[in-house]
Amino acid sequence: MKRDKFTRKAFSEGYSARSVYKLKDIQGKFKIIKSGDVVLDIGAAPGSWTQFATELGAEVDAVDLNKVEFGNFIKFDIMSDEIFDLLKVEYNVVMSDVAPKTSGIRKIDNESSYDLSKRALDISEKVLVRRGKFVCKIFQSEFSEKFVKDVKKVFRNVKVVKPQGSKKRSKEFYVVGLGKK
Repeated sequence: MKRDKFTRKAFSEGYSARSVYKLKDIQGKFKIIKSGDVVLDIGAAPGSWTQFATELGAEVDAVDLNKVEFGNFIKFDIMSDEIFDLLKVEYNVVMSDVAPKTSGIRKIDNESSYDLSKRALDISEKVLVRRGKFVCKIFQSEFSEKFVKDVKKVFRNVKVVKPQGSKKRSKEFYVVGLGKK
């Protein structure tokens, strides 16, 4: 299998996935993570976002059903309300690069992406400190405009970005919420 330049670069720099460059681009634009921050990484596997956040000096709780080698790994399903028993109450940043297992049926995949993104937003509403920050992936679809509106209800400033590292043909984009109300 031919690997693109971001995948090759990620592996050569010791990261587990090309997605690290998406977060690096978002970090460069919005400075979402500071040294000393407490960060929640939802859907963290394989761990490149967690790894990068720890390199920036953050303490990271990495939640996924699959093992993550960096941060404080919490094996759990984010859709279960019992997740709140395992999480801290005050995070400075909640980030989610979670994606659904795609079926190939666009409407189902789009709705699954929305459901996961909405869940990440719901979690952030409960665990983020005032003025906290949020980064979340969602698929461009009939649901994405509603999701952006939902994020605007929770955050003072909302940006929509397609970071470097996202494949041009990919329908994913990221919503960045700055300053939780």
